[in-house]
Amino acid sequence: MGLSRAAWYRPPLDWTVRDAELIAALAGLVEDRPARGFWKCRKLLRRTRPEWNHKRIYRVYKAMRLNLRRAAKRRLPKRERVPLYVPRLPDTVWSADFMSDALACGRRFRTFNVVDDFNREVLHIEVDTSITSSRLVRIFEQLKRDHGLPQVLRTDNGPEFLGETFVQWAKANVMAIQYIQPGKPNQNAYIERFNRTFRDEVLDQHLFARIDDVREAAWWWMLEYNEQRPHDSLGDLTPAEYRQQVAGGSTSEVSA
Repeated sequence: MGLSRAAWYRPPLDWTVRDAELIAALAGLVEDRPARGFWKCRKLLRRTRPEWNHKRIYRVYKAMRLNLRRAAKRRLPKRERVPLYVPRLPDTVWSADFMSDALACGRRFRTFNVVDDFNREVLHIEVDTSITSSRLVRIFEQLKRDHGLPQVLRTDNGPEFLGETFVQWAKANVMAIQYIQPGKPNQNAYIERFNRTFRDEVLDQHLFARIDDVREAAWWWMLEYNEQRPHDSLGDLTPAEYRQQVAGGSTSEVSA
């Protein structure tokens, strides 16, 4: 058979010993983000350990029982698809939406999320028990000072977005508001997808005692989301890397 006697009688090495380094790396990735799936873990590991084969990572991932069962999608009647506009430049279209959750004491709070559709960058997460139309004006005034404003803001038909205070401020600042059709959240798909990730990785993973705890967790997670988390739709680049890449390409074209 060509098999040495030593190889035949050598006791097999337990996988927990053989893959100890990979086990520790996977455990570190899912410790704070249990909702991370295999492919997201694999892309994060590839940045530091490109020599680890994806088949080996998946074998260990399953052995650690990290593969999560996802709820099956409900079958819906066939609907006509409406293409979602994909901006080619940053700060062209932003999406905004509200989310709701509760503290450990049962007190409700809301989050107001703003995302740049171009590179999925989180521009702001406001957390408070009440966020009115006037509060939105203050938030966008801050964004205007720190970042600038978009050409178009895509939102649903919530009363905060329809409030006269916010509508008049948007007109004065030449920011068009694009309202989606009632009951059609898929028309605001970028922010809806972000909301799911934010809920899975922050709101559902912690039981917050104070509003300040939510604000701090959202702030640090926003930095990680923008600067460390690779996105499938961006070619596995982070939002910050994608913005820099496009900015570099634009500079090169101007120089040429």
